[in-house]
Amino acid sequence: MADRVTVIGWDGSPLTAAARSALSAATLVAGAAHHLALPEVPPTAERIRLGSLGLAARRIAGHRGTAVVFADGDPGFFGAVRTLRAPEHGLEVEVVPAVSAVAAAFARAGMPWDDAQVVVAHPRTLRRAVNVCRAHGKVAVLTSPGAGPAELALLLGGVHRTFVICEELGTAKEQVTVLTSDRVADHSWRDPNVVIVIGGQAAAPAATPSAPAADPAWLLGQGAAHTGGRGWARPRADEGEGESALLRAAQLARLGPRTGDLVWDIGTGSGALAVEAAAFGAAVIAVDADPRACERATAAARNRGVQVQVVAGRAPHVLEDLPEPDVVRVGGGGAAVARAVADRRPERIVSHASTRDEAEEIGRALAEGGYTVECALLQSVGLDTRTWGEQDRSVVFLLAAERPVNR
Repeated sequence: MADRVTVIGWDGSPLTAAARSALSAATLVAGAAHHLALPEVPPTAERIRLGSLGLAARRIAGHRGTAVVFADGDPGFFGAVRTLRAPEHGLEVEVVPAVSAVAAAFARAGMPWDDAQVVVAHPRTLRRAVNVCRAHGKVAVLTSPGAGPAELALLLGGVHRTFVICEELGTAKEQVTVLTSDRVADHSWRDPNVVIVIGGQAAAPAATPSAPAADPAWLLGQGAAHTGGRGWARPRADEGEGESALLRAAQLARLGPRTGDLVWDIGTGSGALAVEAAAFGAAVIAVDADPRACERATAAARNRGVQVQVVAGRAPHVLEDLPEPDVVRVGGGGAAVARAVADRRPERIVSHASTRDEAEEIGRALAEGGYTVECALLQSVGLDTRTWGEQDRSVVFLLAAERPVNR
């Protein structure tokens, strides 16, 4: 096992005294080509060109001597430290930090980043990273081969964003390029450290007695969607049929929208559920055939300060060109739409029906699509708290479907 492992963060600045001291004693140095070319690397040290960090960690664990690992930016921020400290390697690690690539990128752009989301994009996580870019107005994406600016832009499709692309930060080849997302895929990019994706920011909600003006940012990555009054699935004056707050709460609970998800809200109506899902951090596409409903959904998103892509069209035909969803609410269209949604294999689907016959038809369509279906009759009665007399009564069938594991 290596006697000591020092991880040196590198941001292009001159090495600190601590970094030079660790290097002078190193018998093994691992890093990228530009790290290994530094004049401070001892000529007698064994050199490992980093590809797979896991493989390098196993090499280091079997080395008898003193090892140094270089990492771009701050190695403790989505960096090498996590892998090297994995229990299976048994390494004791010391860290010499540097400015993170994310901080450097925002500095080059002259922008604050306390309100930014930060995600890592690998080919296996690219779709979820894109969904974060759909859902938030400022995202830093740490890229990798096969999950770079071009791939991000292509998956964003018709969602307009501005890309600040930072290539090879800290090196002599550093370059910062600003392009609209529709032009990004036309270029070839050198392995960038980070891409800042900005734009589409909805207006912050106006201050009201129950929702005062937002305080300055105090929690990293949190923006307007997390301001305003407490609670969720609150009653709305513009709710339509099948849009009661209690039904919406039950549907959201079954869907469980979260950051990295893409939610379809088909038959969005007032946009209430779409806005609530977006406030949980999910990307949301709200679909409705009624232009007035689309206008209401757009206004609701703007008032809440969240990102919602509103698509006008009639399901199921309009769904063909939409990106793959993780969870879906079918708010209209019945069994035909439910069947079309099941064909796209989201993890969860919720719907509702006003009659038992309609509920059975929708449930049968989902079951035939390979889903496990549950149905519950929800009844709610509103009471006037001054007289405790009944104000209104709602009866609806809630259907929730889940795709079995490995299907």
